[in-house]
Amino acid sequence: MTGVLNTVGAPLERLEGPAKVTGTATYAFEHRPDDPVYLHPLQATIARGRVTNIDTAAAESLEGVHTVLTHTNAERLASTPDSELAVLQSDEVGFRGQLIGAVLADTPETAHHAASLIGITYERHPHDAAFRDDSDVVYTHDGSNPMMSADLVHGDVDTALAAATFTLDATYTTPAEYNNPMEPHATIACWQDGELTLHDSNQGSHVVRAVVAPLLGVEPERVHVISPHVGGGFGAKGMPHSHVILVALAAKALPGRSVKCALTRQHMFSLVGYRPPTVQRIRLGADSEGRLTATGHDSLEQTARIKEFADQSANASRNMYVSPNRHITNRLAALDVPPGTWMRGPGETGGMYALETAMDEMAQVCGVDPIEFRLRNEPESDPSSGLPFSSRNLVACLREGAEKFGWRHRDPTPGVRREGDWLIGTGVAASTFPTLSFPGSMATIRCCSDGRYRVDIGASDLGTGARTALSQIAAEALEVSVEAVDLHLGSTTQPFASLAGGSAGTASWGSAIVHVARTFREEHGSTPEPGAETTATAPPNPAAGEYSMHAYGAQFAEVRVHADTGEIRVPRLLGVFAAGRIINPRTAHSQFLGGMTMGVSMALHEHSVTDERFGHVVNQDFAGYHIASNADIGSIEATWLDEYDPHVNPMGSKGIGEVGIVGTAAAVGNAAHHATGIRVRELPLTPDKFLISP
Repeated sequence: MTGVLNTVGAPLERLEGPAKVTGTATYAFEHRPDDPVYLHPLQATIARGRVTNIDTAAAESLEGVHTVLTHTNAERLASTPDSELAVLQSDEVGFRGQLIGAVLADTPETAHHAASLIGITYERHPHDAAFRDDSDVVYTHDGSNPMMSADLVHGDVDTALAAATFTLDATYTTPAEYNNPMEPHATIACWQDGELTLHDSNQGSHVVRAVVAPLLGVEPERVHVISPHVGGGFGAKGMPHSHVILVALAAKALPGRSVKCALTRQHMFSLVGYRPPTVQRIRLGADSEGRLTATGHDSLEQTARIKEFADQSANASRNMYVSPNRHITNRLAALDVPPGTWMRGPGETGGMYALETAMDEMAQVCGVDPIEFRLRNEPESDPSSGLPFSSRNLVACLREGAEKFGWRHRDPTPGVRREGDWLIGTGVAASTFPTLSFPGSMATIRCCSDGRYRVDIGASDLGTGARTALSQIAAEALEVSVEAVDLHLGSTTQPFASLAGGSAGTASWGSAIVHVARTFREEHGSTPEPGAETTATAPPNPAAGEYSMHAYGAQFAEVRVHADTGEIRVPRLLGVFAAGRIINPRTAHSQFLGGMTMGVSMALHEHSVTDERFGHVVNQDFAGYHIASNADIGSIEATWLDEYDPHVNPMGSKGIGEVGIVGTAAAVGNAAHHATGIRVRELPLTPDKFLISP
């Protein structure tokens, strides 16, 4: 194949770039239906109880108000197995911020004002919103949910620890963190002739339809979800949340009219999920050579009483390093709080912060360099399953990163390097994320009259560059230039595609495109007639279950801590990754930088504060919930190894959207310890925590 045709690996600019920079790329709320109605949600102001009365008279008398929707007049849903989505189906309140109604008006300002005129009375019930390790709220999942893992017990950790030459027993905590993509969640709904059309910001239009249709009691084919451009999601748009159902119910109350709703930042802190807070205890034992003999990782996470969600942050310890004795548990504390959800690198992000911080501490206890300590505990096969790795180049990432970062010049003694008032340190941490592929994605290829090829797949582009990468994959599979490919995605008018999540989008959708392209060529040859068309579903990966598949990386950080104020800066960050074949170096580089930037934000700033008396997040906006800004980010360099993994998918690629954030916070924390000699085990790394004696 010639270099012109082989577009995979070329650093193409985003195909939708001009539309985005000129403002012509239309996002969910920007669609312009004729004569729309605007929805303002009503939210519960108690953490638990029931609504006893809603006085809507003043609101409904306001000019421009169409109606106020509550549990007393909303249509009954056909099926409500999901408590989060059982919107306006009863008077019960399960958490503060839960949707209990909606105002529909001609303008958003009128709807907002009318909402302020509504009087709501409650019967309050005792609630519990205090995250803690208490038998009244904590339970261990039994593994009956296929999405969650039961405990892992190999060998005898307690006995191994008692016999170990070196030991560590430390507890690490992470706060609840909120996804906050650039584009808030937004939905436009319209019912026409018994069919529902949703313009919705999501990570999978077909997934939205699959959830919404049975709730509303309609055939899936009568629900149309359109989402051509999405301004980020990080997991919070992976499944539809309650506002989507609310808007659909509201539109059904006004048939033929389009109802528009865009959530505010404040709404997003109670309605669209978050990364649950954790308390993680890690126990490590090692022999005299610095090789692990025992690993205990117990994670306690918050979940909502009305809907279980588990991040399973301890699971990263299952297969990261060799350890003959392991005890891995994930426990949940069920509280009267909003449900959590996926957030970039779910599980691994929080769990690897704890594990990689503990590995840094253990290396120091053993008197071994942190990189060397990891190398000594590198497994030859997956410690949990025993399967061979499809490819595992973590060692190469660590070694190449050490060379690029200048690790050999590092003085291992903490707190000795200083420039003026600034203490300087460097740290390292490993990254990992599973290489996943969701089954069932389909694609259609059609030869057009001008000799170009139209490719249709119902995938989502969250701003990651999926359009461009999939176009490159299609061009290579068809053996044409990328200019000859016209790719369409983002709605249920295209063939089924799995959601964009778990770093599995390109693997799942790309596999479907490669398969349909090969089938198309078999059916129609290399010079097809205009109108020739093929639709096919990606077959299962024959290597699934035969190999342990993961992406890896090594994160290096330089940190400066002000000796007098505790102010923390990260002037330099390096990530080296092994993530299979890189489809588009330009967009991949952007993904790695974005993940690492988000990791710095996690390390230094992100921290929600729940007022346990009332069960709500106090700092529910960007004024109080801080994320990294330009001033927080110094030099960030991301690079990768030339890795091709033939077992993971036809492209040989691995997911890259999440491995970039994993490990970053630990690298920053380890560097901060090296700078100051103060070990902080609680995120975020705020200045006050460094104003103590080491």
